[in-house]
Amino acid sequence: MKFLKAKQASVVAAAISMAFATSAVHAKESFEIEHLPKVQHAANVTVSPDGKITAYTLSVPRDILAGDEDGTPDTHLYVIREGQKPLMFAGGHGSISGLQFSSDNKHLFFKSKRGDDKHTSLYSIALSGGEAQKRFAFETDIGDYEVAPDNQTLYFVALSKDEKSEDKKDLQDKGFKAVVYEEDQRLASLWSVNLNDAEASATQVYADGHVSDFDLSDDGKQLVAAVAPTNLVDDSLMQRDLYFIDPNSGEVKSKIDIPGKLGDFVFSQDGDHLAFLAGTDIHDTSAGVLMVAKTNSDSFTQLTPQAEQHIMDIDWLDDDILAVAHRGVESALVVYETDGDEKRVLKTPDDIVVRDVDVADDEIRFIADSPKHPREVFSQDRNTSKKLSNHNAWLENIALSEQTTFSYTARDGEMIEGLLILPNGEKPADGWPLMLQVHGGPEAHYSDAWITRYSDGGQFAAADGYAVFYPNYRGSTGRGVAFAKQHQNDYAGKEFNDLVDGVDALAKEGIIDKDRVGITGGSYGGYASMWGATALSEHFAAAVAFVGISNQVSKFGTSDIPNEMHLVHSLKWPWEDNWMNLIERSPIFHAGKSTTPTLIMHGEEDTRVHPSQSMELYRSMKVRTDTPVRLVFYPGEGHGNRKAAAQYDYSLRFMRWMDTYLAEDASRDAPMPPFDLNLSEKLDGDKDKKAD
Repeated sequence: MKFLKAKQASVVAAAISMAFATSAVHAKESFEIEHLPKVQHAANVTVSPDGKITAYTLSVPRDILAGDEDGTPDTHLYVIREGQKPLMFAGGHGSISGLQFSSDNKHLFFKSKRGDDKHTSLYSIALSGGEAQKRFAFETDIGDYEVAPDNQTLYFVALSKDEKSEDKKDLQDKGFKAVVYEEDQRLASLWSVNLNDAEASATQVYADGHVSDFDLSDDGKQLVAAVAPTNLVDDSLMQRDLYFIDPNSGEVKSKIDIPGKLGDFVFSQDGDHLAFLAGTDIHDTSAGVLMVAKTNSDSFTQLTPQAEQHIMDIDWLDDDILAVAHRGVESALVVYETDGDEKRVLKTPDDIVVRDVDVADDEIRFIADSPKHPREVFSQDRNTSKKLSNHNAWLENIALSEQTTFSYTARDGEMIEGLLILPNGEKPADGWPLMLQVHGGPEAHYSDAWITRYSDGGQFAAADGYAVFYPNYRGSTGRGVAFAKQHQNDYAGKEFNDLVDGVDALAKEGIIDKDRVGITGGSYGGYASMWGATALSEHFAAAVAFVGISNQVSKFGTSDIPNEMHLVHSLKWPWEDNWMNLIERSPIFHAGKSTTPTLIMHGEEDTRVHPSQSMELYRSMKVRTDTPVRLVFYPGEGHGNRKAAAQYDYSLRFMRWMDTYLAEDASRDAPMPPFDLNLSEKLDGDKDKKAD
């Protein structure tokens, strides 16, 4: 509309400029699957006590096409001094996490498993330079930790050593490898040790329950820990409470009964208050509400229960709380007073989404990404943000596709928001073929930032001519507690109707070809994909389901989170007049009417959604239909692929399946693509190119 009001000369100039811009886009290389190993993400941003130094980690994927060994991404340690560029302090293979500056600003502590370490240990590196030094190794992995202000007392979370481990190993070598399910009740305790005494042994500070993480006050005199009754995942999700503990005696001063899920928590700078994230009640799907309590109190105040947002991270800014608020697909850095009043919103760039934040000496640093770049480090004052790192500058030479927000009205009047990536170039007469990308959870959401991953088509799907839509359907976070609860006691109901309504809205706008729509996603998104391939088969010409749910009854019996399923999803146990309802909300119930070619993939070690869920849908479709269906397992992988080879394999199979059944003249009964990816030839070919 603005161009219609402009002078003719301006219109002509704009047209010429657009023509040049289009030519520049076409001159650039497109984003392909093979670019994924080059995508690096900053994380764990930490500010020194004097505010002058910033530390963070950088996740660097293994590139097997370039000759790297298979494995999970390596994590490198970087430091930024005032006015200087980032400098790598520690690299190599392995993981680095848990960054903490010493109180005198001379050293940086971190956790890692390096060299011949048997377990994750504590290291430090001098900020003046030099090699990292191992400071403490325990008999098991060190979990959460903090070094006290005296720079010598280490508090940490760890399991006790299994005293029978040697006997067990001997028995295993003889063939006795039986595992008793859920009865290894070794609990993680809170420990302390003197770092300056090489002969010192760690002492248990608190051992009544399973400790996951904790926070130490700035003066080192107060400690608060998150404690669950057992080490089961279900209890860690639904039953953690906060215990104020005397660091010296281990005495519990008070306890806060958390109403639902528990998230981050942190002492105020003066130690008088504790800010934390939690659910409003036991049925809240996530820990996205800001709470505050006085130290050593058993009561607290909910500060943001009604807001249409979810708080993702917090820290203290003087006497106020600085919160990373996700509001729909966008974010905000919000300053709250301890009475809940919104004091101000810090001005950050419109095109980024803030992920987490750290504050020291009033210096603010945060991690953020955008549709144009993965996660990088930023600094912030009240009115200005500055990008401090640029580890993905190579993307400036890639013709990225445009990403926009697309909102629509569902059939019952609810407004649904999502993100749409469209291919570069001219739209086909009948519209683009569509990949509907469904997130898991459903207590999660897509933000208007970097959303391309090995299992999410994003930029590489758009480069191949697909529109890609990421809906934040009912049950998603980012829109407040009430919106997130709308999916409850309604498996595959309104939440998945939102998906079809999104496809209809895109088709009505003439953006996509409604006859060439594929659906994909992992976990709950895998459930949506399986549901789309069966109960909603007429809407989808192809489906790729990853670690998905096919049978809500057997999922209850095989998952490690049955209580969470009950409390925040179904709201009923299966035996509470719910058996048939759960079966009818299961893709296997509808498998016989599926005409959607379906690729199913799953990690063999998945405990969240057991691999049998994928087996059930595969067998149901195989026996009851002639529809193309394939099942792929990934040995050694769990609820999502972590290693480079498995991720690359997944991306190739995912795209080849969509290409086969969403092609312009494709048929639903077309033969499946070959199961062999000819990876040996591809890997050898890339090695030859590298040698040349």
